[in-house]
Amino acid sequence: MARKARLVGLVLAGTMALWIGAQVVGDEMGWDTRFAFLFDFAALAAFVWALVVTYQIWRVRRG
Repeated sequence: MARKARLVGLVLAGTMALWIGAQVVGDEMGWDTRFAFLFDFAALAAFVWALVVTYQIWRVRRG
């Protein structure tokens, strides 16, 4: 359970860093808007995954 929690923390931190980095680089390089949406949806998928795993951890601890 602690391993899953650490993994969730790493995924959240990594996703946030990569997402912000992609936004900055995309803005500086003049990338098309569709690439920004691609990174947005990838980050959203990672956040949903982290939420699901966090919920699973919470359910195990409650039981």
